Amino acid sequence: MTTLSLALTQPWQDYALIDSGRARKYERYGSYTFIRPEPQALWQPRLAAWPANAEFIGGSDEDGGGKWHMLQSHKEAWPITRGPVKFWATCTAFRHLAFFPDQAPQWDWMREKIEQHKGPFELLNLFGYTGVASLIAAEAGAKVTHIDASKKAISAAVENQKLSGLVDKPIRWMVDDCMKFLAREVRRGKVYHGIILDPPKFGRGPKGEAWHLFEQLPDMLALCRQLMSKDSQFLILTAYAIRASAIALDELVKSVCHDLGGTIESGEMAIVEEGSNRLLPTAIFSRWSAT
Repeated sequence: MTTLSLALTQPWQDYALIDSGRARKYERYGSYTFIRPEPQALWQPRLAAWPANAEFIGGSDEDGGGKWHMLQSHKEAWPITRGPVKFWATCTAFRHLAFFPDQAPQWDWMREKIEQHKGPFELLNLFGYTGVASLIAAEAGAKVTHIDASKKAISAAVENQKLSGLVDKPIRWMVDDCMKFLAREVRRGKVYHGIILDPPKFGRGPKGEAWHLFEQLPDMLALCRQLMSKDSQFLILTAYAIRASAIALDELVKSVCHDLGGTIESGEMAIVEEGSNRLLPTAIFSRWSAT
């Protein structure tokens, strides 16, 4: 029987969910504040006013469109700190700010697993975006292979590596199609100690390769399983903005990792609202651990 868990992002020095409601959320990123659409914020806001540096006004398409409206001046990019790692925040055309703060519990869980492991640790980060998880893993001692289809995302990840002072860490930044890369690694007989993946609902590879999560995720997980050995320590799968349950991810990961032993934890990711402890759900996850 599956028991679902909550992976909660608490406020930290450079990030907080200040308030939410009426399909919007009000957040602090460093010294700046922003308003963004949030369909799951069904309740009423706690605060009467939301003074912000910018607000993203969504388009008619739930999955895209819209633009930022600048309300007060702020830098185009500014540094955010999470523990020993630094990375740039900026207002992107996709309504987020170049990283996903609700991934913080996954970062912390991953770091602990890497630090507990004795000996070398090789991590594969699929759909790695601007590289925050890769930097945290590298700082914790892992050798990282980071894959993303976007040259712009990889360039941002390299800049984050420089900002963090981690240019000497073994991170391989690669612009590639994740499915094609996995198939090549399987043919090479490669194995990894840890795999993390955050696939979009829909996407394109660097050569226009189509990605459809519901159709291709089972095959991707099967390839990931072939890159896991008896010495592998974890697999983390997260998913946003899809019509699916955490139970679906749980059953998928169980079907792939059942012969590895260990434990599987699945559930919802949410952000704890500063000052009220109200929870704003954001995504679903499932993760396997050898211990």
